[in-house]
Amino acid sequence: VLCDAEVALIVFSTKGKLSHYSSDPCMEKIIERYERYSYAERPQAAPDRSPTENWTLEHAKLKARMEVLQRNQKHYRGEDLEGLSLKELQNLEHQLDSALKHVRSRKNQLMYESISEFQKKDKKLQEQNNLLAKEIKEKEKALAEKAREEKHNDEDALVQPQLPPSNIGEIVEARGGAEDNEATTTHHQPRSGPLLPSWMLPPISE
Repeated sequence: VLCDAEVALIVFSTKGKLSHYSSDPCMEKIIERYERYSYAERPQAAPDRSPTENWTLEHAKLKARMEVLQRNQKHYRGEDLEGLSLKELQNLEHQLDSALKHVRSRKNQLMYESISEFQKKDKKLQEQNNLLAKEIKEKEKALAEKAREEKHNDEDALVQPQLPPSNIGEIVEARGGAEDNEATTTHHQPRSGPLLPSWMLPPISE
């Protein structure tokens, strides 16, 4: 505390029980910082370390980190809070508030995108509905016009008189020609009368 040093202590008992202490509210930051420095200094500090020792150390680090993550996950769920100090609880509350803000922001963004998508679909459906309504009106208008024309044609057929046969003029003309021929024949025919024999005619004087 006096030196303002970052300290993280992880202890495993013989029965495998985990005990830990961290001067920083987030032990994960101290572990990550330690890993960065240890990896940077490893080739110089321990060049003769065997592969087995390296794997053993790596396994211990990963196991400790996994346990820390599991512990933080429990804290985020509101579990195992008895061992936390006031400062750690305040830090946890701040992290939860920040996470909640991010969750709400993402939720609002998704809701806004969903509403925009629904509005676009609604607009598209309205345009299709208007187009279909326009087509229906045009078809109804065409059918009404066709029915009106058929009715008008039927009325014209009922009102129009029956015309006489086209050859009546020829018959009249033929009849008139026959009468004229008869009159001509009658006019040129000599007058009929009694014919006297020649011996009964009186002599014609000079």
